[in-house]
Amino acid sequence: MTATLNERTVRDVGVQGAGARDAAVQDVRRALDAVLDPELDEPITGLGFVRSIDVSGAADRAAVTVHLRLPTSFCSPNFAYLMASDSKDVVSALPWVGKVVVELDDHHDSALINAGLAADAGYRGTFGHEAEDSLDELRLMFRRKAHTAAMERCLTEQLRADPALSEANVGTVQLGDLPAGRTKNALVRRREALGLPTAPAAVVLVDHEGRPYPAEQVPMALRRARSTRISIDGNAHFCRGLLRTRYEGSGADQADRPEGAEAADHRHLLPFTVKEIHP
Repeated sequence: MTATLNERTVRDVGVQGAGARDAAVQDVRRALDAVLDPELDEPITGLGFVRSIDVSGAADRAAVTVHLRLPTSFCSPNFAYLMASDSKDVVSALPWVGKVVVELDDHHDSALINAGLAADAGYRGTFGHEAEDSLDELRLMFRRKAHTAAMERCLTEQLRADPALSEANVGTVQLGDLPAGRTKNALVRRREALGLPTAPAAVVLVDHEGRPYPAEQVPMALRRARSTRISIDGNAHFCRGLLRTRYEGSGADQADRPEGAEAADHRHLLPFTVKEIHP
């Protein structure tokens, strides 16, 4: 039986005591917090995609094995590879780690992806002629979507908090007008990832190049942003449900609420219980 993160297996890492050994696993988990599902814009740790973390060997050159799982066996190979590759990169960067093995379980391309990761073949080396030229454009597209959703969350909070503010006027809201908190922090981080200005005087509602919208285009731009945010939140809710259905007990590894998202976005959506049929 493969251990879940709640049943994590930690072998001798050259340190004494269960607390020290658990600390090594927590270091790995914290590193994996930085790996996002590119479509859902949530950490793979909070989504429950980390199935197990194993650590063995000496404390200064430990071997780490991470197993990942996804909501279905047919999740996009592009996304699956990106998450697995990013996981290997962030764990390899830990100073006490000497070897990293990341394996994707129960996916239709698991063998191909795992072999490519083991050989450090890269995306094109892994998928050959089926690969796109690079994953850079894919990363950029989803960073932009994540920024759009974060932007809409902040502006919707402002509209709810200030009855005098109308949708037609949200184009004048600046970063400095936003209250401090997780929603604003999420927006600032996503702007930084895109190289957009984060000064207090920077306008919140901007296009992908950081340009504010003309006043007459503001309502439509906000509605498009809201559509993007609802799509991301809905997909995340759907995938969380699929994972819980596919892997019993995996809900215990899922965060209650993703960064920046409203609890209501998840609480009021219909629960899905779709099951895979295996021959």
